[in-house]
Amino acid sequence: MDKVRIGIIGIGNMGTIHANYLIKSEVPNAELVAVCDSNPDRIKWAKENLGEDIQTFETPDALFAAKCVDAIMVATPHYDHPGLAIQGFANGLHVLVEKPAGVYTKQVREMNEAAEKSDKVFGIMYNQRTNPTYQRLRDLLHSGELGELKRTVWIITSWYRPQSYYDSGGWRATWAGEGGGVLLNQDPHQLDIWQWSCGLPKRVRAFCHFGRYHNIEVEDDVTAYVEYENGATGLFVTATGEAPGTNRFEITGDRGKIVIEDNKMTFWRLRVGERQFNAEYKGGFGSPEVWKCDIPIKGQLTGHKGITTNWVNAILKGTPLLAPGEEGIRGLQISNAMHLSSWTDSWADIPVDEELFLEKLQERVKKSTFTKETSGKTIDASGTF
Repeated sequence: MDKVRIGIIGIGNMGTIHANYLIKSEVPNAELVAVCDSNPDRIKWAKENLGEDIQTFETPDALFAAKCVDAIMVATPHYDHPGLAIQGFANGLHVLVEKPAGVYTKQVREMNEAAEKSDKVFGIMYNQRTNPTYQRLRDLLHSGELGELKRTVWIITSWYRPQSYYDSGGWRATWAGEGGGVLLNQDPHQLDIWQWSCGLPKRVRAFCHFGRYHNIEVEDDVTAYVEYENGATGLFVTATGEAPGTNRFEITGDRGKIVIEDNKMTFWRLRVGERQFNAEYKGGFGSPEVWKCDIPIKGQLTGHKGITTNWVNAILKGTPLLAPGEEGIRGLQISNAMHLSSWTDSWADIPVDEELFLEKLQERVKKSTFTKETSGKTIDASGTF
């Protein structure tokens, strides 16, 4: 195989983005040959804009039965990601799923098990892993340059959304349609980069505010405190109702502090580690000597095309994946734990209690404003169509 034939399932906002760069041959050795969507309007759009050679399907089953693709990209609503990926593996296809990996970890774990049993390449669209700033951060942390982790703080409130955004689709910001709010829609990239660079925390105490700034049933404001195995602590603050918002990621270690803000990385590096200084200094008031270093960043953010190119190269050449699909469960562990902590008004451990989380989620799905009557589809208690 010298070219990967790709089919996209779901031609909404993200599926359209992927289709447009694939149809322009912006990913080497990749060919878009088919699209699938249950919405007749999107099928009509595909026929009018992607060319006569692109096959169109109204159901995933029809796409799989046609056996016209080597790989699929899944860009459907969140609940459907794991099920479609599992179907893809069962049909001998490579799979790239959009974020998030799914809504709840039990569902995603089943997807990961199916991927492991297959011999196919499984990726997830964590396009921020192509960001050279975050790649440099990960290198600094994993190389030990910052020393042992002490504290992480990410304030990511630059997600402002007006009410009209939520009103644009009945499934948006509902437990049955989307499975969550800002944590599941806007923040999967940040939660992934947080754990990718700093590791998973061991437990979470979160305070989610549901419909605080908007007429919605899911969270639009979250403040969460986490603890790591080594005793380090962290804070994650996010919202869609603040303007102007902030995007500031600060990591403190024994050897100083790194701050990422306004597309810049600054490293306040201690000449002597704080723990060593604390043990050796005898002068009363004092602090370690610190150097302010503006960290040079090389490379470009390649985003969606970068992840897709890497996935195609993994299929054809065995190139290591930058964003393995199996790692999608890690950021979801954090968001599931945040939801569960808020629902139970207590600490939530990581790995999260999957059965308890699903039980609490199902309670909300059953009361959701997005129902089979409003969607025209059958929805079970987990929110799956």
